[in-house]
Amino acid sequence: MKVLITGENSYAGTQFAKRISELNMNWDINYISVRNNAWKEKDFSIYDAIYHVAAIVHQKEKVENEELYYKVNRDLTYELAGKAKSEGVESFVFLSTMAVYGLIGKIGEDTVISKSTKQLPTSYYGKSKLEAEELLNGLQSSEFKISILRIPIIYGPDCPGNYRALSKLARKTPVFPKINNRRSMIFVDHLSDVVIHLINIKSSGMFLVKNPEDVDTLKMVNKIAENHHKKVYNSTLLGSIIKVVGNKVMMTRKMFGNVVFDASDCRINGFKFNELSFEESIALAEGKEQGGSY
Repeated sequence: MKVLITGENSYAGTQFAKRISELNMNWDINYISVRNNAWKEKDFSIYDAIYHVAAIVHQKEKVENEELYYKVNRDLTYELAGKAKSEGVESFVFLSTMAVYGLIGKIGEDTVISKSTKQLPTSYYGKSKLEAEELLNGLQSSEFKISILRIPIIYGPDCPGNYRALSKLARKTPVFPKINNRRSMIFVDHLSDVVIHLINIKSSGMFLVKNPEDVDTLKMVNKIAENHHKKVYNSTLLGSIIKVVGNKVMMTRKMFGNVVFDASDCRINGFKFNELSFEESIALAEGKEQGGSY
């Protein structure tokens, strides 16, 4: 199998190649930069699949960069897929996001997202990804299989973004609010295994992808700290305060709110997760200092 990954330094892409190597799969993995137009001269016909992960993400959204989100996340995606289709590539895997639903979750309330949940993105990131999905659906055919993966927060070794921030906090803070919640997340090796499966079976459609079990932020913080031989005190008082006022603050809602994918809508025909516990995934994620970038 010959696979082209868009985004030379993308986290999901580099971890995918690492996973292929770990599994001793005889796949030929190449990368391509899409920062300029040089990719347009690349011969896509030699590839069986394209894993499109390059995107604008983890940037503070401003009116000035709205156009960039649509140019990269929507327009570039459509151009890449169009070229892939015209040159005979069989599979195109697009990494989309839970942000297409525009749901953040609330503290003390359940927010469950299913395939029938209405998409109402509120960010440039979510809106541009959703519009890219809609354009891709128009390219789908029996010869050109497109898999759209809507994913929550990724975590893993060297992971950037929200997980890096939470990991840093867990390693430094002596106290953390005692609030139990449920959030869907995806360990990067689980994500890579899903992509491998979809490419292998030449699947198509939209998929909700998450860990087999949902994550409790408090449990995650405690486990990260344990892996660095630290102890975090779980404060009932702080937890009570946040339960009262937390839903008024976006940051606390993002950290302690409940938002999960409906597990029944996350099943993928023929796919089974490897036997890796949540605790083991955190140990792997914390195996070295955080680094890397999208």
